[in-house]
Amino acid sequence: MNSLPIWLLHVSRTERITPHMARVTLTGDDLRGFSLTEPDQQVKLYFPRPGQSRPLLPEVDGTTDLMSWYQAFNAVPEDERPWMRSYTIRAHDPATDSLTFDFVLHRHAGPATRWAMAAEVGDCLGVFGPSAYFARPKPLSASLAEADWVLLAGDDTALPGMATILESLPAGKRALVLAEVQEAADEQPFRTAADLTTTWLHRGAAEPGQSEALADALRAASLPEGEGFAWIAGEAGLVRRMRRHLVDDRSMPKSRIEFSGCWRLKLTQDDAPTPEDLAEAQERLAEAQAQTS
Repeated sequence: MNSLPIWLLHVSRTERITPHMARVTLTGDDLRGFSLTEPDQQVKLYFPRPGQSRPLLPEVDGTTDLMSWYQAFNAVPEDERPWMRSYTIRAHDPATDSLTFDFVLHRHAGPATRWAMAAEVGDCLGVFGPSAYFARPKPLSASLAEADWVLLAGDDTALPGMATILESLPAGKRALVLAEVQEAADEQPFRTAADLTTTWLHRGAAEPGQSEALADALRAASLPEGEGFAWIAGEAGLVRRMRRHLVDDRSMPKSRIEFSGCWRLKLTQDDAPTPEDLAEAQERLAEAQAQTS
């Protein structure tokens, strides 16, 4: 058995669920016995380079540790090394040993969009996680359970995480969703037992990350009384501005806000972190230390 949750899975199904989102289901023997215990569970996906039938990943055995694996991964020549992107598991089906991921089909296609648009049954993808190495200091499910109400706000990239959170909420839990997509045809139905109010925002011809519709909707939103919990995801700069609004203007404690910059305007995960990224990482580390102390 591998010491790290790193495996190669194969496409078993693809479908276009909206004009700008594709759903890909992956399966493999390594998923036998796998269980998904938390909503918004993120993993790393590894995409093969052109001409490769599978992503070129270092071997893993029962003694491989994370540091040595990453050293071996970084030693792969750059033009052969797989592209890595972070994604949320949309669904897990233990009956078929499969994981499902939703891919936003960006106008300016990067490696993930290109792969998802061309994916066919049998294609191979690398997956790392879920892993305790990337676990939250406090389980998301615990934060959701403690809150009187839940606010979920984000762009297209946040929809898979939103959906898993909403599916985890109990009957009667008050939930508000602010979701930005390109057009009405990109809206998706949410399945939940919660008392849900959804506001869809359409950016139209505006480039992703350059619309203020989501931030404006949050500033205008009437939030319920009681102890709330906010989950914000999307373009990193926009997420930071929305979080500052909740903290500075709504007096929401930072401990009751989960935020994730899923992507960066004009930058990818292959690019070096910006000063803002580093400051955010330091703040996350400080919050994590505070929660565990």
